Parts: sequence; C-alpha cells; structure tokens
Amino acid sequence: METKRVLIVDDSFVMRAILADLTASDPAFTIVGEAENGRVAIEKTKETKPDLVLLDIEMPEMDGIEALKRLRLLSKAQVIIVSSLTQVGSPIAAEAKRLGAFAVIAKPSGTLSLDIDEKKGSEIVRTMRKASGLDP
Repeated sequence: METKRVLIVDDSFVMRAILADLTASDPAFTIVGEAENGRVAIEKTKETKPDLVLLDIEMPEMDGIEALKRLRLLSKAQVIIVSSLTQVGSPIAAEAKRLGAFAVIAKPSGTLSLDIDEKKGSEIVRTMRKASGLDP
C-alpha cells in the first residue's frame, strides 16, 4: 500500500515535532515536509505534492486562513486545521470549514500544546485517516 504524503505547517518547531511524531505513529503516513508559515507551506506544497496538510492558523508572514485559500487553488490535498484559535463554534473554525478544510481540531492548551498527543493524538490520527480515505 502506498503511504499518504503529509506536510506539517506550524510556526512552533516543538509543535511541528509533536505532530511529526503523531504522524509517524501510523505507518499509512509519510512526512514529506514541514513549514513554519503559510508562505513556506505554499512553496513546499508545490515541491512535495502532499495528500494531506496539517495546518496551524496563527503564524507570521502568512497565516493559515490565507494559506488555506491558496492551497485550495493549487492542490487537491486535504487540509486539517490544528490550531489554538479554532475552538468549536469559533468564527475562525467556521471560516476554515467554509474555505474547504476537511476538519478543524483545537489545540487543547493554547499555542504551544505540549499535551496535544495525550489529549488529541488519537483524534488527529483518526481524522488524518478519514481525510485520506483510509477509514470510513
């Protein structure tokens, strides 16, 4: 089985590392790149052609909402928003869904959620599998 290609986008090196560990925990996924902001994410998407993008919202240079708009134009990759700004029912969460995000997952403890693995890890991996068409 061919693995699904994943791009991880977050301005925090620590959050990228945690999300990379979560992604690597499922053999169905291969990390093809990381980006620290939306501008770099657009370039990496052109280079790596991911199937799936894990995207933060609050980042310097280009935020996740602007990156999502541009990603929709150049890639068929499914986008999962993982952000402290997207609590259930928030206007930003609604905007991300309207712009085509497959799912919106809130970081449990703010911008640097060191507990995201234990609190949201299985939800993130389940959502990645659904977005990739691996699970119903």
